[in-house]
Amino acid sequence: MSGDETSADQEHDSRDVVVVGGGVAGLSAAVFTARQGLDTLVVDSGESILRRNARLENFPGFPLGVDARRLLDLLAEQTETAGADRIDGRVTRVASIDSRDTDGSDPADGARFAVEVDDDRDDADAPGDRADLLRARHVVAATKNEVGYLDGVDGVGILDRGKSYVDTDERGRTGVDGLYAAGRLAEKPHQAAVCAGHGAEVAVTLLEDDDVPFYHDWVTPEGYFTDRGREVPPGCEEIDADERRDREAGALDATRERFAEPHADPQETHPSLEE
Repeated sequence: MSGDETSADQEHDSRDVVVVGGGVAGLSAAVFTARQGLDTLVVDSGESILRRNARLENFPGFPLGVDARRLLDLLAEQTETAGADRIDGRVTRVASIDSRDTDGSDPADGARFAVEVDDDRDDADAPGDRADLLRARHVVAATKNEVGYLDGVDGVGILDRGKSYVDTDERGRTGVDGLYAAGRLAEKPHQAAVCAGHGAEVAVTLLEDDDVPFYHDWVTPEGYFTDRGREVPPGCEEIDADERRDREAGALDATRERFAEPHADPQETHPSLEE
């Protein structure tokens, strides 16, 4: 491992889920796992290919299109609202815990993977911003076509079709318990809406595999279940009219603020065209 090992009491030492990649697939997955109570961390290298789009005009819900970088910002904000954490950095290696030097005992945190992170942010001294070594029960690989960091996991199938992909089933399972791939890395079509949907599907699959009580992640009107003599199912929430209006007002205010000005970041292009 490069750098100094983090101490056992640091915030990011052990996680339920580590998502590798801050594109739409990874962020979408993180929203679902975090909302269902899994301690989720997104490691974002800031290299989503979506940032190169001049305009995203086929993503559902935006009839006149949306700035692609704005969409990524909103998705990142949504993961944090859901309870996930996010750090800027690059995952350099994922390894099965039993492939590392251990004392032979089962880890108390149930971790199956060690995740090495290169975090070179300028504000790395800020609380929780630096984590050289993470432990995770689940890993969702959601990078573009980068697969080298998975070399330390035996049993991962890598497909070479001009670009590298991870071999998965239809739900994003790799065949290694606890390890999933989402979006383009899992050979999904190279469209933001498809990758966002697949990220959500992979997260739901992870939740099902983890035996987390999960229904449909619904927020329903008050009485939707209880007035029919039913308990509110796991993963659902009933809210009354006042709460619904408060949430709607907050969402409208946030939308007006986020879209008040053009995105401040410069337009990105293909790396081969950069000076």
